[in-house]
Amino acid sequence: MAHTRTHALDPAPTEPRGHGLRLRSWDPDADAEAWLRGFLDPEFQRWNTPLKLWTDLAGARESLRGRARDEADGRSVSFRVTDDDTGTTLGHMGVNEISRPMKVARVGYWVLPEARGRGVAGRALLLASRWAFAELGLHRLELGHAVGHDASCRIAEKCGYPGEGTLREAMFQTGRHDRFRDVHLHARIATDAEPPAPAAR
Repeated sequence: MAHTRTHALDPAPTEPRGHGLRLRSWDPDADAEAWLRGFLDPEFQRWNTPLKLWTDLAGARESLRGRARDEADGRSVSFRVTDDDTGTTLGHMGVNEISRPMKVARVGYWVLPEARGRGVAGRALLLASRWAFAELGLHRLELGHAVGHDASCRIAEKCGYPGEGTLREAMFQTGRHDRFRDVHLHARIATDAEPPAPAAR
């Protein structure tokens, strides 16, 4: 069996820029309020059920510190999606469950309510995908979303992540850790052509 231990990211992740966006690191103190708003957003909670359910700034800070530890250990990279001109936080883009030996990772994203409808998720996904292939040397990126999340399905397909099938009961149901729901699996590999970026709106 292949050894799947990840390795620390070296050097520190760059900040991908393009398509009107800049992907930056999250600061556990300065950015906790935006992280909390994203977590508490009803649309986020409808489609995602994290392992730890926190509801205050202290929880947000600890969550971001955990993300920083995962990045230091090479397990994931969490980007704060910002407007390249203003620096305004628009959402989150994660490259998660990184396996350097297998050259694979899982990607995920969310967008703050006020930034939706502007192509932010798709533009951020294209930037992060290019970065992960080039900087981490990955070969395959997987994207999973709950069945019924049609908006995420459309974003994945427009960004070069075709659907590959349905994973049965592979994600928690909304707000539950004892019930499961099916997941649509999408993936993109390094040799796939990069599609054009959606227009900023």
